[in-house]
Amino acid sequence: MTPPHNVKRLSGLAKAGAIIIYPTDTVYGIGCDATNPRAVARLRKVKQRPDKPFSVIAPTKKWVRDNCSIDKEAEKWLHKLPGPYTLILKMKRQCVAKNVSTKTLGVRLISHWFQRVVKKTGKPFVTTSANVSGRGHGSTKKDFALLAPKVDEVIFDGALKNKPSQVVDLTRGLVLRR
Repeated sequence: MTPPHNVKRLSGLAKAGAIIIYPTDTVYGIGCDATNPRAVARLRKVKQRPDKPFSVIAPTKKWVRDNCSIDKEAEKWLHKLPGPYTLILKMKRQCVAKNVSTKTLGVRLISHWFQRVVKKTGKPFVTTSANVSGRGHGSTKKDFALLAPKVDEVIFDGALKNKPSQVVDLTRGLVLRR
């Protein structure tokens, strides 16, 4: 399926440090290149989320295996990706900017055309719901209306009727959000 937007242009924006609001297979996300500490700092201000760790959309499963510790249980969950899951894994090394997360990392691969944008950059991309922290969960334009004027690109593909991803903390063997 051809994505409705220009993957090459969007990946170029991401590589340049842009903050983008984008659709996913769950809710709208807001993010930036997770290896760019300046972009992440700007995202934290826009999102009004000063310290809680961010998750990322990984470019590929290989990237996840290269950068995160994968045991048998984690491998079972990794096989469910792409999909509506965020897997919290231990990092093998600091593979994202320190203002994204340290030691552990929430990782997604999404079942949506926007995954192609992330894959084309070859870098992890911050993913958090497109809202001001604590308000709504990024399903409609109204949820991210306060954020939109402060970002570089907004991709609106209509209201999403999904719920946020299920969070599975594989460092502690817990399902944190269903």
